[in-house]
Amino acid sequence: MSFQGKTIWITGASSGIGAGLAEAFAREGGRLILSGRNREALAEVAARVQPTAHLLPFEATDWAALPRVAADAGPVDVLVNNAGISQRSLAVDTRPDVYTKLIETDLLAPIWLTQLVLPAMVARRSGHIIGISSVAGRIGAVLRTGYSAAKHGLIGYLDALRAEVEDAYGIRVTTVLPGSVRTQVAANALLADGAARGESDPNIDAGMEPAECARRILAGIAGGQREIIVADGGEALVAGMRFTAPEQLFDMLAKEGARLAAERAKGGRPEPATVKQFLGP
Repeated sequence: MSFQGKTIWITGASSGIGAGLAEAFAREGGRLILSGRNREALAEVAARVQPTAHLLPFEATDWAALPRVAADAGPVDVLVNNAGISQRSLAVDTRPDVYTKLIETDLLAPIWLTQLVLPAMVARRSGHIIGISSVAGRIGAVLRTGYSAAKHGLIGYLDALRAEVEDAYGIRVTTVLPGSVRTQVAANALLADGAARGESDPNIDAGMEPAECARRILAGIAGGQREIIVADGGEALVAGMRFTAPEQLFDMLAKEGARLAAERAKGGRPEPATVKQFLGP
């Protein structure tokens, strides 16, 4: 599939996977629309990958503004729903409003943006919707109940949307499930009270580089994959276990949950294990 001359709208484009995708699509000749909350950060990405990119900053959950934002973007060939926020807190401690923010940001915002660009794609009988979910959208990841719920929901929405529009209108729908990627996702993750965590964690620090993640995503798209798992080692293993060995996976997850509960009982802050610790030797 060629992206030469195609208009590609990327949300969450100011850093991480979004910035990596901006660079990758620019190399493929796409015309970029870059969105995020921070115009200066978007401008830095544009200066590096495509100075002529259209910068369209907005808050993903500003529902009243989204129709105007979509109108400003104009007709797009490819929408990449990448903006999101993660979580690092046990369910028993997490405030309800934290769940609201996670669901709105990670599920409702990409759904609403897709709904806004979809009619024009249907009318043209062409287009491509790409949603960045997560391996946590395949498994119930500890410390991420709200995040996992939202990312599971995004997979469900995209799977159902694909069934409705792929053959009927020629619109492609691609779901991406990254594992740990070296970004600020853990540092920006919400704690039980809604505050940002403020520091990374070992899995993210040892994760894949965003440029490599972007390369694999575009390779998967070129190969016609409808769902692309971008993970290595243990993370790829557990993503597959959800279907091949679910009971074993549930047992492993329950043991990790028990470890975190014990940490909480001691008055400490539950911390995620590394993938190696989680899977054992």
